[in-house]
Amino acid sequence: MGNKINIVTLNSFDCNVTEILTTNLSSNGIKNIDAEISIGTGLNSSLEELSQGKFDVLALPAVDLHGNEADMIRFECEVNGAITPKRPNFLLISENKIDYQPKSAIILCDYKIIRRQLRRSRKDLRVLSSEAFLSISKLNLEHENQIEKIKWMEESKKDGIIDGYVTSRKMYDELSLNGRRHTLLPDPKDRGGSHFLPLPYSDLIILIVRKSSPKSLTNSISEKEGVTIWWIQNKIIGKIESSELQNLGILVRHRRVRSLMEEAEKNKDLTLEQACHDSEGEVLDSEVHVEIKMEKISKNGKRTVGIQRLIPISKFEYATISLIKDWNIMLKEASQEIPHDFDVDIMGEPFIDLNE
Repeated sequence: MGNKINIVTLNSFDCNVTEILTTNLSSNGIKNIDAEISIGTGLNSSLEELSQGKFDVLALPAVDLHGNEADMIRFECEVNGAITPKRPNFLLISENKIDYQPKSAIILCDYKIIRRQLRRSRKDLRVLSSEAFLSISKLNLEHENQIEKIKWMEESKKDGIIDGYVTSRKMYDELSLNGRRHTLLPDPKDRGGSHFLPLPYSDLIILIVRKSSPKSLTNSISEKEGVTIWWIQNKIIGKIESSELQNLGILVRHRRVRSLMEEAEKNKDLTLEQACHDSEGEVLDSEVHVEIKMEKISKNGKRTVGIQRLIPISKFEYATISLIKDWNIMLKEASQEIPHDFDVDIMGEPFIDLNE
């Protein structure tokens, strides 16, 4: 058994860091560390205690660090590892799948980007936030926390008031919900079908240590794919305002060449197949690839601006910088008014309004 490591975790409604970390540490693959896990009270207080050496590692959902990096730097701490998302996709709790929902079915969802993805999937659905539904229904209800809100949604579904609602897998398990669930997956069953990219940082856990700590401290806990996901997402959206993240879907993951080739063959996708070959036409079966997908969607779900890259892992850092430049150019072009061809023409509306 190795040296003892004291880890403090911070949990959220959608990500139980303590449970995930405990499961990982008790797995057969991790036997060389003796870890003691306790739950922290808040980000600032935990960072301060970490800087004072009261414990060794702070584990928390990556989204909770967004916008608070200055506090981490102030306490002379840094991210030194990450754990790969296990369940980043949300669930639709309903008797019917998206394609089989009745016309004008009412679906409640408190995640902006998922509401837009649902509207894109089915134009005739009534997809509303819980607040909007309460206002329209003139119901004067206040919920103490997220758990009480989900319980109310579940009762409303059972009573036939709504047809379904969206929640995280963590909340589904915690409340022991028995209704039918449908995972909102990023890969459509059929080419061109409905797809749902996860929320930014969804289910991604990061590990923070003191800058003076040895870099090997988190080696046994951290996962390579998680580190890749954190590095790319932090580069792409790390400086974006939290409010802007609500209308962004992003997926970053490692892909094996074999699965990519199978997908290319299934969908007759020559572009994807060519991405798995080198300049001489040889299959790059020895190297993991990094897949990046991003999209912004209009409020009504009718227009999407998206970008996708498949990159050999040895080149993902340079390719990410290139992707950021291309993404910003795409957003600029898609969000500006279309110039007229003749003086008498009226300026056309932008393809997408990024502020709605």
